[in-house]
Amino acid sequence: MPGLATASLRAMETVRLLLLIVHILGFAALIGGLLAQAGRGEKEVNAAMRDGTGTAFVAGVALVGVLEGLDVEVDYAKIAVKTVIGLVLLVLVMANSRKSRIPQGLWAGLLVLAVANVCVAVLWSPAHAA
Repeated sequence: MPGLATASLRAMETVRLLLLIVHILGFAALIGGLLAQAGRGEKEVNAAMRDGTGTAFVAGVALVGVLEGLDVEVDYAKIAVKTVIGLVLLVLVMANSRKSRIPQGLWAGLLVLAVANVCVAVLWSPAHAA
């Protein structure tokens, strides 16, 4: 049944693309939630940061699972780095989500980690190799 296999691969590719979009939107929400506070004195963990971090992390884990199912070669070192950064972001955001404000240093650290995770995703890619 080659037609069924082809349809299954197309469906998995669609799921991969949807997860990639959700993953990117999660990081957009996180970074947007951080940058929305750039001019203010007091910082807080807002809903965009909380939801964006969780969404990006869960979608990223699911994305790796789909890539494995598609027999795509996965760069485990890159995935490990992104997972560690994502997990640190998730823990820091969730641990501080009920606080009325967070220190400036934590806010800056979250921004650096979020941007670093995006940089790892984009720059550590065979599509951008010389």
